[in-house]
Amino acid sequence: ITPISTRQPIGKTHITGHITGLTPGPHGFHIHQTGNLTEGCKSTGGHYNPFERVHGAPHDHVRHVGDLGNIVANERGEALVDITDHQVTLVGPNSVVGRAFVVHEGRDDLGQGGHETSKTTGNAGGRVGCGVIARA
Repeated sequence: ITPISTRQPIGKTHITGHITGLTPGPHGFHIHQTGNLTEGCKSTGGHYNPFERVHGAPHDHVRHVGDLGNIVANERGEALVDITDHQVTLVGPNSVVGRAFVVHEGRDDLGQGGHETSKTTGNAGGRVGCGVIARA
């Protein structure tokens, strides 16, 4: 029997959105630990990682739940988010409701960059935008 706290969610979650005000190009896009915005995006904590795994790509089985890869901003600084993910869930003990989406200043290397932060943050740089995940 697997304890409930280490089970993977069943099904997929579809994440959509429109983000503006970015520099053109790829930006790391993650779910972070908390929805605390008292100090802006820096108070959201690290990537949401309830299973204590290394950073990876969205298609990897072994990754942080919050590892959603990259979004790409066009020349107007706009990025359309259209992600279907198999680890993010809105229900149960590992729900992401109340946590935060964070957009990073640079490209996420998906844990493959060889930089000292590749396996923890994807070496995506600072945080340029964030928002709390909530039910409408």
